[in-house]
Amino acid sequence: MMTDRKTPSGLNPPVNRRSVLMGGAALSAALFMPKGLRAQDYPTAQVNTTGLAVTDDTVTVGILHSITGTMAISETGSVQAEKLAIEQINAQGGVLGRKINYIQEDGASDWPTFAEKAKKLLVNDKVASVMGCWTSASRKAVLPVFEQYNGFLYYPTFYEGLEESPNVIYTGQEATQQIIAGIDWVVRERGAETFYLLGSDYIWPRTSNKIARKHIEDKLGLKVVGEEYYPLGHTQFNSVINKIRLRKPDVIYAIVVGGSNVAFYKQLKAAGIDMTQENPLLLTISVTEDEIRGIGGENIEGAYACMKYFQSLENENNKEFVKAFKDMWGEDMVIGDVTQAAYLGPWLWKMAVEKAGSFDVDKVREASPGLEFTKAPEGYVRIHENHHLWSKTRVGRALENGQYDVVYETSELVEPDPFPEGYQ
Repeated sequence: MMTDRKTPSGLNPPVNRRSVLMGGAALSAALFMPKGLRAQDYPTAQVNTTGLAVTDDTVTVGILHSITGTMAISETGSVQAEKLAIEQINAQGGVLGRKINYIQEDGASDWPTFAEKAKKLLVNDKVASVMGCWTSASRKAVLPVFEQYNGFLYYPTFYEGLEESPNVIYTGQEATQQIIAGIDWVVRERGAETFYLLGSDYIWPRTSNKIARKHIEDKLGLKVVGEEYYPLGHTQFNSVINKIRLRKPDVIYAIVVGGSNVAFYKQLKAAGIDMTQENPLLLTISVTEDEIRGIGGENIEGAYACMKYFQSLENENNKEFVKAFKDMWGEDMVIGDVTQAAYLGPWLWKMAVEKAGSFDVDKVREASPGLEFTKAPEGYVRIHENHHLWSKTRVGRALENGQYDVVYETSELVEPDPFPEGYQ
């Protein structure tokens, strides 16, 4: 289905098209490169030799996220960011002189549905690339489809690593850039010695906590005093909260995802655990500003998150991005780590296509490593040979207003290492 900027379920309507284009133009005037490419200089027969949905005037891509179900609270922001990037790119002339059209499909928080929709986008719609997925379960479901039909996926979410596909560009962090870096920070800066690991029950939280436990016990010689998992959509956390109170860890390491976060943090506060007291300290790698919008800032104030992006980052790229995002989707909207990483996808794809001078997936893949995006809202990123991004690691402390106060960031970009030795 061809979408025409209809408002996704649960979103505020766009402010107006003029403000969108003005905001988009302000940002993309600096971002678009190279400028002035004309479609007639890139004949369709030459730039599309594999039968993709490319015409003399347009190129079609896919957007595949959950806009319904328990993951909609997290993935809606990704959809918004990808549409903003596409709007901005089109306002400046498109890709190889062609306007980007998009076909949006709903994964509906259901992994088989993700696989089904991925096949439709690649086989029936013949999209040139796809921006999509959030959970590792959804990515694992679509991966065989992308590899079988040689599609190209821009995956925006921080994840557990231990994967490197020639058909995926990973614009979020892998484990060494988030899990290990975050634990090192809390041990170094807060003197933590004991941890309680908690997560939703699917591949990302379980694999992430496996890496966390190896790091805590084997590398640092510290102790894990508890580890628990609950189904997606679970809303009753009083039992585990009682166990946490009994075992008194220094750190609650929480990887609860989606709508379950709302119940978890409200019940923590109701149980008398004041996160501003940091006793225990709560460190999460799954709660961004997007989730806090549902949780309520007053219910998570004082918690820490290890991410690479926070909306409060002070740099010119981010100021322009935040303004354009709010102009398009509403002043009350917020931007989390994954939303920003999703915004990178269309821009990195455009850069790769124009470097390759072709929409063909094999040529886009070959052109991708080494691409530098100096205008990324997070500051600056570069695509590694392993298809992950060089990026900084940051730690933020949640404020009552739903934003994070950045308390730490690495001085340099962290090299992605999806297969760290000793953690597999």
